[in-house]
Amino acid sequence: MVPLADAAAVACWVDAAERVVVLTGAGISTDSGIPDFRGPNGIWTKNPKAERMSHISHYVDDPEVRALSWQSRLAHPAWSAEPGPGHRALVGLERRGKLDTLVTQNIDGLHQKAGSDPARVIEVHGTMREVVCLGCAERAPMERALARVRAGETDPPCRSCGGILKSATVSFGQSLDPGDLDRAVAAARRAEVFLAVGTTLTVHPVARLPSIAARAGARVATLNGEPTDFDDRADAVLRGAIADLLPVVCRSSG
Repeated sequence: MVPLADAAAVACWVDAAERVVVLTGAGISTDSGIPDFRGPNGIWTKNPKAERMSHISHYVDDPEVRALSWQSRLAHPAWSAEPGPGHRALVGLERRGKLDTLVTQNIDGLHQKAGSDPARVIEVHGTMREVVCLGCAERAPMERALARVRAGETDPPCRSCGGILKSATVSFGQSLDPGDLDRAVAAARRAEVFLAVGTTLTVHPVARLPSIAARAGARVATLNGEPTDFDDRADAVLRGAIADLLPVVCRSSG
């Protein structure tokens, strides 16, 4: 049962605020057909071996892991996915002049595809829509590398230096971009309302953002299908489907 009355109360906080900051995780994209990681039907829940591909040391050291990663990229549902009601609700919030910053842990690019202003979106874990060379740091569109995989290359190297190519995402063992993290922290500190949407808040340092916002005086609400690590400190805990909750909070038809 979706607590729509509680969601409506959070919507009143949003109505009264000038600076709303939103953090989104994998849960906002499940309605678009992209599975999360740790939920009951999550990628790592169903296939623990898949987590191995998310560690940079395994990726660099093991050509087999890289080959599996390229096949996984080819088959990723994000290529055909469309933004869901949650993504569209945040576009509506932006158009109302309420959204200060949208921080996302997602790499799928669906916020921008929905119409969110890229200048307001901070992709703290990078993007799967580009590749980066681990040797020379050259970046290029992902589709170019995927075309090479379709043509038969199992682990396409960088054409400039011969180095290892990887999606332009932050794997376990890699550091977040300091500039992106600084922007996210600054946004949390100036938020009047902070919404943590579709994330269990277990991955640091991004999981610290709700605490930073709360210490700066923001009201913090968590919206997720499963419990989060911040629920006991949140001003509101909304448990249910993001597709149902977020349009209410954002006063959007979805």
